[in-house]
Amino acid sequence: MDVTTPPGRTRGLPPRVLPALLALATAVFLGCLTEVVPAGILLPAAADLGVSPAAAGQLVTVYAITTAVTALPLTTMSARMPRRKLLLVLVGGFVVTNLVVALSPWFALVLVARVVSGALTGILWSLVANYAMRLVPAERSGRALAIAMAGTPVGFALGVPIGSALGELVGWRWVFAGMALTALPLLWWITTVVPPLPGEEPGTRTPLRTVLRTPGLRPLLLLVVAFSLAHNIFYTYLGPFYADHGHAGLLSTGLLLFGAATVAGLWLVGLTLDRHPRAVLLLCAATAASCLLVLTVGGRETVPLLAASTLWGLAFGGAPTSFQAITARLAGRRADTAQSLTIASWNAAVAGGALSGGILLDTAPGALPWTAIALMTVPIMLAGRVMPGGTSPDA
Repeated sequence: MDVTTPPGRTRGLPPRVLPALLALATAVFLGCLTEVVPAGILLPAAADLGVSPAAAGQLVTVYAITTAVTALPLTTMSARMPRRKLLLVLVGGFVVTNLVVALSPWFALVLVARVVSGALTGILWSLVANYAMRLVPAERSGRALAIAMAGTPVGFALGVPIGSALGELVGWRWVFAGMALTALPLLWWITTVVPPLPGEEPGTRTPLRTVLRTPGLRPLLLLVVAFSLAHNIFYTYLGPFYADHGHAGLLSTGLLLFGAATVAGLWLVGLTLDRHPRAVLLLCAATAASCLLVLTVGGRETVPLLAASTLWGLAFGGAPTSFQAITARLAGRRADTAQSLTIASWNAAVAGGALSGGILLDTAPGALPWTAIALMTVPIMLAGRVMPGGTSPDA
């Protein structure tokens, strides 16, 4: 049974729901940290495991690929499991896999643990998105989702610098051990404050072919791929871009501004998403495209460089949440299959952006930013074709 607010309480979220949403946000934060932390400790991890830095980099790559490949089938397989029980299993899985990474002397076993973690994440994103929106009335679902997914920008913004700093202070293995140990109280918190919700009844799952025929869903999935691909082609190689423009020393400042702005972007999206979802899509894509253009043509000047990096983070911060919220608006609040398609599209583009950006950097570095800009115009053109059900055309 869904938790709903009483009449007259639709402006804000009921107090009893907020602790549950914060617990969900913490679970998302754990998943994000698990995904991105290795990027900040590649060199010591590679030296300790006896592999090259390039090989150690696959600890990040295989995670994203696994999430993309397994999100749909594993979400389908786990659809009947009670939602809170599944959430506890996923968090427990992160405890185990992070401990394996912390303790294993073998790179192959560490790689396997990362594959398992990536599979857990594919289920987690879909589960949390629908869980959050089932806890509140439909007109508050965007705000609830923004709170539950707040762990995403915070995790991505802080994961790499936290991992790097702690890795230097206590060693890279203790970073993973710390993530595992700090997740244990989260299991108790979830059990205490997150209300149990049932899984799907047998025979109620909508076939994939039917889900793909949902009006507006296919343009949205293409929009998600284009946005994520454009973002990751540029963002993955932001370091070389800063260096080529004579600002290598400003990279940490730019990343910090970007990360802080993602949190503000998520907050702004949470305020407006319920009333104007399609406008949010358009604004995120248009702002990101404009910022990439400013970086490309004016990146040699300090002020435009840092200002564009900040506004880019603002546009990026709310984009993943808006994609998931509009997926739910199109396919229904229990449409786990549609959510898993969105997640798979996003993560496939993360891996594809890093791969294609690397090829461009080696073969035609000048084309890299312009390729990202061209791709970012695709979401702008597609936003008008995404028509959330039950909203006005300008929503």
